[in-house]
Amino acid sequence: TTIPTYTLIANSFKNWRGMSESGGRRIKRAINIDINSIHFAGDEELAAFGRFALISDYVSRRQEEIEAWNREHGYHDTEVLINGRRQTNVGIFRSYIIAYLKNHPQINREMTFLVRHLPPGPEGLPIEIYVFSSDKVWANYEAIQADIFDHLLAALPLFNLRIFQNPTGYDFRLTGGADRSGDAGAGGNA
Repeated sequence: TTIPTYTLIANSFKNWRGMSESGGRRIKRAINIDINSIHFAGDEELAAFGRFALISDYVSRRQEEIEAWNREHGYHDTEVLINGRRQTNVGIFRSYIIAYLKNHPQINREMTFLVRHLPPGPEGLPIEIYVFSSDKVWANYEAIQADIFDHLLAALPLFNLRIFQNPTGYDFRLTGGADRSGDAGAGGNA
C-alpha cells in the first residue's frame, strides 16, 4: 500500500502494529470512589474482609505489621482512630483489585501491571487500573474489560465503599428533596 505523505500530516491515524505484536491489549480505566465512604477499618470490618479468599492472608499479615509498628513507635492508645497507623477500607479494596487481577486468567502479568490512586477531585478518588489483556481481539478484549469492572463494581459495597455518581432525580426523591409529587399521588390531598 502506498500512502501519500500529505495524508499523514493532514489526517490523524492510529498505528495498531505495536499492539498487534505485543503480548496484550491495554486496559486503562478508573473507578471513582465516593470520598465520603472512605474510612479506617474497624475490627468487625477487618474480620469480614479477612474472610475474602483472595485477601485473607493480606489482611491478617498487614494488621500484624501495623500493630507491631504502632507498638514499636509508642502508639498505645489506638482507641483514638488518628493515633498510629491503621488499615482503610479503600486500601484493602485496592489490594483486593490487585489480587483479583493477578488471579484473572485473561490478564497478562508479564506486561505492565498497575493499580493506583489518582489525585482526588470533584468526582471522588479515582482508582486506576492499568493492565493488559492477553487476548487482543477487540470483541474479546471488551468482554474481558466489562467482566472485570462488573465484578469490581459489584464488590465495592462489600468494602463499605460507594462509587461516585452525580445525583439523579431518583437520589433527590430518596432524600425527600426535589420531587414531592408522590405525596399526593396515592389518592390523598396534599
